[in-house]
Amino acid sequence: MINFTLNGEEKTFDGDPDTPLLWVIRDAEKLTGTKYGCGIAQCGACTVHLDGMTRRSCVTPISTVDGSSVTTIEGAGGREAEAVQAAWTAIDVPQCGYCQSGQIMSAVSLLQFNPKPSDEDIDNAMAGNICRCATYVRIRQAIHDAAAKLEG
Repeated sequence: MINFTLNGEEKTFDGDPDTPLLWVIRDAEKLTGTKYGCGIAQCGACTVHLDGMTRRSCVTPISTVDGSSVTTIEGAGGREAEAVQAAWTAIDVPQCGYCQSGQIMSAVSLLQFNPKPSDEDIDNAMAGNICRCATYVRIRQAIHDAAAKLEG
């Protein structure tokens, strides 16, 4: 039995301990905001927060989250998440939208640890989050806009 918190709710998983966290989130818990992109932690579509840090859920065995807290896009909240989501909407960041939950989760984490990131900070934090529609310029601008909103 693997016990963990998912978006603030206590959960138990009684299955194969090698099952990727992504499949527990999507199949067992029916939260489909976290996407499957590549299955090898290279695209970022599956990014979640594990104990407050970004994690690629497609390669994270559920056994490694025992006793931990997992946050998905459905559970993202707080000042940073609200600012990022508002900025994303205000400048129409997504095109197809498939990668956006992973992009947002990475952006939220960045702003939690660095409330005033430079372009270089953003590029480093967002590296590995692939957008096949190439909305990188809008993503960077949205992060800057969210940071400015958080400053007040």
